[in-house]
Formats: sequence, structure tokens, C-alpha cells
Amino acid sequence: MDNLTHSLVGLAAAKSGLEKLSPGATTVCLLAANAPDADIVVLLFSDRWGFLQHHRGITHAIIGTLGIAILLPILFYLGDLLLSKIRGRPKHVNFKGLLIASLLVSATHPLLDWTNNYGIRFLLPWDPKWFYGDLVFIVDPFIWLILGSACFLLTSRVKAQWVVWLIVGVALSLLIVGSARGGNLPNPWLVRSIWLAVLVGLVVIRVRKNGGYANPRLVLSALAMVVIYWCCLGIAHTMALSRAREEAAALTGPNEKISRLAAMPTLANPLGWDCVFETDRATYRFKLQLGSSNPVTRTIRYVKPSDKLAAALNEISSDRRTQTFLGFARFPVARLSSEDCTTQTLVQLADLRYTEPGTQRGSFTLDLPVECPILK
Repeated sequence: MDNLTHSLVGLAAAKSGLEKLSPGATTVCLLAANAPDADIVVLLFSDRWGFLQHHRGITHAIIGTLGIAILLPILFYLGDLLLSKIRGRPKHVNFKGLLIASLLVSATHPLLDWTNNYGIRFLLPWDPKWFYGDLVFIVDPFIWLILGSACFLLTSRVKAQWVVWLIVGVALSLLIVGSARGGNLPNPWLVRSIWLAVLVGLVVIRVRKNGGYANPRLVLSALAMVVIYWCCLGIAHTMALSRAREEAAALTGPNEKISRLAAMPTLANPLGWDCVFETDRATYRFKLQLGSSNPVTRTIRYVKPSDKLAAALNEISSDRRTQTFLGFARFPVARLSSEDCTTQTLVQLADLRYTEPGTQRGSFTLDLPVECPILK
């Protein structure tokens, strides 16, 4: 999930009662909620392929998350101990309280990341297997609204907090409006209306309750609503998988066997799912709209590599970028461009859960040149 969602979960956890365990517990909760994404430091020493190889790796695995969860309160405790000696004051933090808060909140990070279709490797360093929840889109404005509403009402007592929330609200509103104009949001008027109505309602409630809110039940209710929302998405996902299997059977040939199938969530649309499946002959992708009379649209098909394409893939198989990409890609497909030898010939790879070969989608695609004689 995005780091705003992780931060809101950390803040909600703190306001639900964990902040009472020790001074500094709220800060620890916010850091613990985001700490596994410290793997971004790989970009300081490597390229995007190094980042793709290590992102959602050991820092997101069970052992890495546990290590970070223990390290954070140790650092806080040692820092407070040092300050107490320098300033000649008693220690402020409660190590046990910080440890409990850190362990609980750190566990939310890999759980949230598992819910989307990017995947996570829980069992590193022993097993590199990817696990996919396929329930929640990697950015979900409804979760922002649910958790953000509760956190805003509980943490907007002073002017500085108002300013921070104002900046966050404006930035997210511009993002929602921009996504709607760009055609990335389904039912854009409905989504924007819900978003703006909630924001206006929050401001009105907060102005009337000038003293602010302090009841942790508010944020506990918000966390419960997120869980209920996930359950609803789980039901929709089950329905999408069932319908996708029916449609996949209709798309394949009489002797074509389906080996893998996935139904993946789309942005702010619980009824819209991106479906990808693989057979012994090809890999397919189509869009599925639950409840529609014409549920399947945008069907594409990529045959399994053979002949020239297979030879070209074999030529680039030892390339570090190819190995990294294929280690990450869930539904890799490939094609050749410019096979006539008059221009540069490229092997174009893509992860079909995100895009197609020939497009530019960062680490989700890879174009590598091959020698033309191998194609003759």
C-alpha cells in the first residue's frame, strides 16, 4: 500500500490506546508503520532493477519485520537514555511500552502490502515465493477517507495540526480531481462527490466541536470499518474469480488447459477487476465488471514464446535485468519488435498484470536488444 495509508494506520493505532504505553509511542507507531519501506535506500547504491529485486524483500518478510520492530524501540530507548544523562533528567520512555506498540504496528505493514496484487515475500531469506492477496488496489481513497476522518477529528486540536491536515486534504483532493480528469477513476463524479462531501462534513463537525475529540472508540470504529470493507472486497473477489473462470473457459481452445488465474482489484471500483490467466499455450488478460450485462472487455492474448522469440529470450536470459524482471513478474509475456534486421531488434517483456510489451511502465516492462542473426 502507499505510505499515506501506512501512516494513517500507525496514527490510528496510536490513538486507539497505544500512545498511552509510553512517551514517544505515537512517533514509534508512525515509524513502525512505514519502516519496512526503508528498502528504498537500495536506490542510493543501485539502479531500478536493484530496487525491484529488493523491494518488498527481507524488510517485509517475517524475520525482517520482526527485527525492525525490535530495533526501533531499542534506538528510542538508547536515545532517551543518552539525553537523560546529558541533561541530568530521569528517563522518559518506557521500553516495554514502546516494544509492544512497535511489534503491533510493524505487523500491519506486511499485512497491508499483502492485500494488493504487487505481492510480498513473507518467507525470505529461505523461500523467495511471492504471496498475493488481490483484495485492495495499491492506492485506495476509501481507506484514506475512513482512517483519515477519524485521525483528523482526534488530531486537529491546535493550529499546527490544522495546517498539516489542510495541506494533506488539499493535496489529496487535487490528486482525486486529477485522476478523475485523466480517466483513471470509474464514476468520477460519484467518487469526487463522496470525497468532497466527507471533507466538508469533517470541517463542519470539527468547527462545532471546537475542543476536539479524545475518545479512542472513534478510531477503533474506523479500524473496524476498514476490516468490514476488506471483507466486502473479499466477497467481491471471490465472485470475480468465479466469473473469471467461466469467462476464461469460454476464451480458451478445446484442448487448452488453464494453469493459473488471478482477479485483481482496480482503483476505487469494487465491481471492476483485472483478470489474467495462463494456459499451456498463451497468457490472457481481460477486464471484468461484476453486475454488467457485458462483463468482459479489452481481451488480449499473448502466445507462449517459440521459434525466434524463444531463441531471443534465451540470448538475454543471463542478463541481470532479465533475471530480476522474471523473478518479479507474475504473468510475464514477450514479443519481438523490428524483426527485419534493418533497425534494432528488441525483446520486449512485460508483466501482464500491469501492462503490455512495448509500453513504458518503469520496472513493469523491459526492452533489451538482441543480435539480428539469431532471428534468421
